[in-house]
Formats: sequence, C-alpha cells, structure tokens
Amino acid sequence: MDAQDNKRLVMEGYRLFQSGDIPGMMAYAHDDAAWIAPDAEAVPFAGSFHGKAEVGRFFSELLKAMQPTRFVIKDVIAENDKVVVLGEAMWMVRSTGRSYDSQWVHAFTMRDGKFIRVESLYDTAAAERAFRPDRPDLAAAATSLRH
Repeated sequence: MDAQDNKRLVMEGYRLFQSGDIPGMMAYAHDDAAWIAPDAEAVPFAGSFHGKAEVGRFFSELLKAMQPTRFVIKDVIAENDKVVVLGEAMWMVRSTGRSYDSQWVHAFTMRDGKFIRVESLYDTAAAERAFRPDRPDLAAAATSLRH
C-alpha cells in the first residue's frame, strides 16, 4: 500500500471511532498492534498496550472513563508506512464531571493495510487535573486551547 492508501485507512478508523464503532475500527488493527502512550498516574487508560486485544481494551477503558465532547483532526501527514495525525479534543471525565482540552498527536505505522503501532502524545497534566478531584494542587481543569 502507498502513503495515500494508508492515510485513507487511518481516516476511516477515525470515522469509525467518532461514530462509536470500536469493533469496526479494531478491524484496522494488526494482530500484533501496539498503542504507546505516556503514563499518567490517575488516568486509567494511560500507558502502553500490546496486541490487538489489549489495544481494544485501551479503547474500552478510554470510553468507559471519558466521553469526547469535541474531537477535531487538524492535519494528516502520510509518507511511506507512516501516517501522523494532529488534532485537538475536549473530554469529559465521567467519574468527576470535569472536562479538559488537549492537543494530541498520533503517529501510526502501517503494515498490510492495518496499523501495527501508534505512538500517542497528549496533555497528560490536563488529564491528571480532570481525573483528580481530590488534589487541590491540580484544582482547575485545563483552560481552553489558545490559537
């Protein structure tokens, strides 16, 4: 597959995610897929997940813990087997009712028409503040993104 085919597959995966079709989206995950993200103590889905079943568990944990109230793809760059997606989102944490904004980057590595690795970067400090109502030192949810 060429870069444009990979880009199209990644964008279809986002479309399925945004429509709530996680099983459909997971059809685009390679059996050996890995989701690599920073650790964050209070965020239940933080860290890395290896294997298709574990990546599916990541999405289950994410959507059990939070609800996207805004999810915007800002740019998509594709070259060879890589697709890099930049975006921003607002999430509402179900357990605390707090919302936070976060810019994010997902760097996909594709193999055989599926993603084999995703490196995810996002504002872990904002997520921690939204998940930790018991921490006055983290009190306010993240402020709105400034452009």
